Formats: sequence, structure tokens, C-alpha cells
Amino acid sequence: MSVSVGQIVPEFSAAATGERRISLSELRGKRVALYFYPKDNTSGCTTEGQQFRDLYDRFSTLNTVILGVSRDSVRSHENFRAKHAFPFPLLADTDETLCRLFDVIKLKKNYGKEALGVERSTFLIDAEGVLRQEWRKVKVDGHAAQVLAAVEALS
Repeated sequence: MSVSVGQIVPEFSAAATGERRISLSELRGKRVALYFYPKDNTSGCTTEGQQFRDLYDRFSTLNTVILGVSRDSVRSHENFRAKHAFPFPLLADTDETLCRLFDVIKLKKNYGKEALGVERSTFLIDAEGVLRQEWRKVKVDGHAAQVLAAVEALS
């Protein structure tokens, strides 16, 4: 069972950078841009994180929290975040709870081999916890700006 646009997103909690856990309920009253990416320190994931980083102040002025999510460990996330000066938390979904909730684990082909992996996706949750928009099979370049435009449209 995954969440759909127009539905309230079920409560979730995950380990995050900064030695803490982040839960959706603690973010009530703020919008949340939740982006899922395949792996820390890969070229596309780095570019995507950098683009969200570069727009971070604009998201913040629109009362929007950015959260990056992958199946990597908190330790891996800490290194990735520090290396690229990401000002937002990264969530470690090592047990794939969030990935399943948002249905982002897909069969992918890489060099002719099939494997289950994270499909690059972003979800925009409003201040009341309702999923307002989703982007699936995201192309990295310019994506953070698309999400920012959608946040501005909610304002």
C-alpha cells in the first residue's frame, strides 16, 4: 500500500544525519520536499543534491523542508552531506520502509543485469501532511527548480 496524491501521508520516522530521527509529525506546519535517490556519492545523486542545496534558501523562505532519502547508512549520508555541504538532512532508509511507503523500489536494468533499486522520485507534502505532487523517473537536471516552482504554486 503506497500513498497517493491527495491523501494524507502516514506517519513515518527515520534515522537522519545529525544523530537524530526525523518524523513526519514533527514537520507539521511546514511543507516537505522528500526526494528519493539511488546512492550516495554517485554522479546523478550528487548533482541532484547540489541543485537542492543551491535552492535551499528559497525553499526555506517558502516554509519548505528538504529531505533526501536513500538506502545508504547514516554514516554514508554524513560523509556525503559533509563533502557537498548539503544544508538539509539525509534519511537512512536501510530497511526500505519509506521506499515501500512511496513505492520507489523498482526493477532496474544496469549493464544488462536486472536488480531492484530506488527509482529517483520526489514527493511534495503540504503543511497538513497531504501529498500534493509527485515526480517519478526524475531526470536530475533542473528537477529541484521544478519542485521549487510547485512549492511556489502552493503559496
